[in-house]
Amino acid sequence: MTYDSALDFGLLLLRVVLGLTMAAHGYNKFFGGGRIPGTAGWFDSIGMKPGMFHARVAATTEIAAGLGLALGLLTPVPAAGFVALMLVAAWTVHRANGFFIVKEGWEYNLVLAAAAVAVAATGAGKYSLDHLLFSGTGFYGWLYGWCGLTIAVVLGLLGGIGQLAVFYRPPAKTG
Repeated sequence: MTYDSALDFGLLLLRVVLGLTMAAHGYNKFFGGGRIPGTAGWFDSIGMKPGMFHARVAATTEIAAGLGLALGLLTPVPAAGFVALMLVAAWTVHRANGFFIVKEGWEYNLVLAAAAVAVAATGAGKYSLDHLLFSGTGFYGWLYGWCGLTIAVVLGLLGGIGQLAVFYRPPAKTG
């Protein structure tokens, strides 16, 4: 196995694990214990109102971004979805708990977002739909390197910050 094929396999492994992990979170919001109504109630309770809207948007985005990254399809776009999702989760749920995941902090959110951005920067590799559909075209260069990284970060931050600015209303402190 050559370096290039090992690199492409490593990118495939990373994309599939990251992507299917994110997609599983979306699937769980749709079909897990509380389903969408339970997720909506939780979103309302953390200040993301209307909860039903955000439950559907979050679940759909998690599935779409997860599958898009796993398949390596227009890779910077699903990576931007990771950034937006993880920014909103970190800010609304985990920020007050500090960094470490053992205290329900934002560590895991950072790792998922950074890994997705790194994939956007390196490109999805040869074992991806990006390579299959776009290699040899001028468009392919937009899907990795500084372009891919910039698209993932800028779209992700705009999406996450925009969602927080428009919809997030922190719950009133009690006690």
